Amino acid sequence: MSTGNETDPAEFEIAIVGGGIQGCSAALQLAARGRRVVVVERDAPGRHASGLNAGGVRSLGRHPAEIPLALASLELWRDMAALVGTDCGYRSCGQLRIAESEADMELLETRAAETRALGFGHERPIGRNALCDLVPEVAPTCVGGLYAADEGAADPMRTTSAFFERARDLGATFIVGEAVTGLERTGDAWRIATGQRRLQADVLINCAGAWGAEIAALAGDEIPLAAEALMMLVTAPVKRFLEPVCGVASRKLSCKQLANGTVLVGGGHRGSVDPTVPVGWPDPVEREISAQTVRDVFPLLNDVPLAWSWAGIEGLTPDGLPVLGPSPEAPNLFHAFGFSFHGFALGPIVGQILADLVLDGQTPHPIAPFAAGRFTRREAA
Repeated sequence: MSTGNETDPAEFEIAIVGGGIQGCSAALQLAARGRRVVVVERDAPGRHASGLNAGGVRSLGRHPAEIPLALASLELWRDMAALVGTDCGYRSCGQLRIAESEADMELLETRAAETRALGFGHERPIGRNALCDLVPEVAPTCVGGLYAADEGAADPMRTTSAFFERARDLGATFIVGEAVTGLERTGDAWRIATGQRRLQADVLINCAGAWGAEIAALAGDEIPLAAEALMMLVTAPVKRFLEPVCGVASRKLSCKQLANGTVLVGGGHRGSVDPTVPVGWPDPVEREISAQTVRDVFPLLNDVPLAWSWAGIEGLTPDGLPVLGPSPEAPNLFHAFGFSFHGFALGPIVGQILADLVLDGQTPHPIAPFAAGRFTRREAA
C-alpha cells in the first residue's frame, strides 16, 4: 500500500503505531471525526495479543483503577454492532470467579466489600447452591463464587478485524507489514521512518503493544515493559456444560465453552517469547498446570484431550496497569500500551479516550493512574 515517495513524506494529521485492538479502535474514532489517520502495523492487525487472547469482557477482578474504564467499555460492547457493524461474537453470559475453598470465599467476599466501598455493585458473592445453579458440573469441593451477571466474552480476532475494517471504511490508511525504524520531531511534526517509506504527522499515538516501550524510547520516553507470551489452550469438543466465563480465586484460570463445544482455557500462564522474531511458544510445564487447573474445577474434562495451544505476545508493566495518556517528554505524543494481559475488553473505550485526548486535550474518563510518567514521576508534556 503506497502512501508517498522517497523524496517527500506522506502527510497525515495523526499517525498510529500498532494495529491491534487499541490502535484500530483509535483509528476508527479519529477517522469517524474526519481526521486523516495512518496506522503502521509491523505484522497484521490482531497478529499478537489482540487476536490471540481469551476474549473476556469483564470488570470482575480488575484493579480498582481499571473498573471505571471497563464499565464504560462494557456499554460499548452491548451495542457493538452500532460501532463496527457486527456484534464481534459478544455474549453477555456472565463472569464468574469460583472459590475452591472457604479461604478462597473469604478472599472473594473481601473483594466484593472493597468494590462496594468504592461505589461499584456489580460483583456479587454467591454460595454453593447458586454456584451449582450457574455451573452444575463444578467440582463438589467448590464452595461459592463472585459473579458479575452483565459481563461476558467476545471473539478476539473477529473483533480486531471488525475495528480494522470499520476504520478503513471510514478513511483510515493502513500500512501493514512494515515496522517503525525511526522517529524524529521536526518543527511541529513527527517524521516516521519504516525502512520502506517516510511519513509525517502532527500527532503520534503509540499503540505498539509489547513493543510500545521501544517506540516510546525513540521519542525520549523511558518506560519499563517486559514482553511476555500469554498461553491459551483449547480442548476437544465436549457436551454443553458451561455458560459463564469462569475463573478461580487463587489460581490462574479463565475458561469458556465455545459454540462448537470446545473449551478455551487461559488465565495468565506464560510461555516463551522472542520479541525480535516475533513469536511466542507455549511452555509444556505451564500448559499442563493450566490444563490441570480447569480439570480440577470441572472434573468432566478429565478425559477430554487438548486439541491445540498457542501463545500471544503482550507487554507487561511493573505494576500490571496500562500506560495510557500523553507523553511526559514529547508534545503531541500519546501512549496506549502495556495492558498486561487484560486490555482486550478495554479496546472500545481506549479508542474514545485517545480521540478525546488528541482532539479535545482531555477526556472525561479517569486515566491518571495510567500516566506514562508514573515510573519516573514525570508529568506529561
